[in-house]
Amino acid sequence: MLILLPPSEGKTAPAAGAPAEPAELWLPRLAPARRRVLSKLVALCRRTSARGVADSLAVLGLSAAQHAEVARNAGLATAPAAPAAQVYSGVLYEALAPAGLAPPARAWVDERAVVFSGLWGVLRLTDRIPAYRCSVGVSLPVLGGLTAYWKKALSPALDRAAADGPVLDLRSGAYAAMWAPSGALAGRTATVRVLHERIVGGEPRRSVVSHFNKATKGRLVRSLAEAGARPASVDELLAALRDLKYTAEERPVAAGRPRQVDVIVREL
Repeated sequence: MLILLPPSEGKTAPAAGAPAEPAELWLPRLAPARRRVLSKLVALCRRTSARGVADSLAVLGLSAAQHAEVARNAGLATAPAAPAAQVYSGVLYEALAPAGLAPPARAWVDERAVVFSGLWGVLRLTDRIPAYRCSVGVSLPVLGGLTAYWKKALSPALDRAAADGPVLDLRSGAYAAMWAPSGALAGRTATVRVLHERIVGGEPRRSVVSHFNKATKGRLVRSLAEAGARPASVDELLAALRDLKYTAEERPVAAGRPRQVDVIVREL
């Protein structure tokens, strides 16, 4: 089973350590594609004139107050790197808390979790990376939009890596566009949406709330890891979630598409 995760906008910069080596990351065949993105991102952010910094902020979708992110990107080629599990520090990863897992559960996560990244393509949580700022929605000079760039690069490698399924897709929409399971694998994939349910005027109302969505996805992966779940199909995966007391409701979809699952978080 593979578990597909988004990256975290929040990152903890490693204080020390050798720089990242693209060929040492998961799926080393992607090293040339990773180096091209890294090279163009660093070149963009090394422009130190006022116009250059302003252009870099605009390309990366940052505000003037975030100019330090541009300076950090400029030094990525030599920046200290650490395991992605330590670098990503957003809500999902706080809830997953891989460092606090017992060794068998941590090994379970490390073997199954795949993080999608605008800079690196895909990563394992054990892969060493620096803190960076580059969402998949960015369009870099020469390379163009990173979504289309990675979609082309990732398909051959991920189609093979995920072939046996099942796949638990917990990505946000932007990162889901980097690679989509197709063919027979689509039917062995469960795409999860988290809905927050609250009672309004005596009636249940459901909506997507970012914090609940991210935190629940992190807790969900942690629960599966602690249970040592080994589902061989989407049906077994859904059964495992329900055994762990998650409310998982499947929505109807057209044939040949990933199965759609709503995990309900009820307001107490």
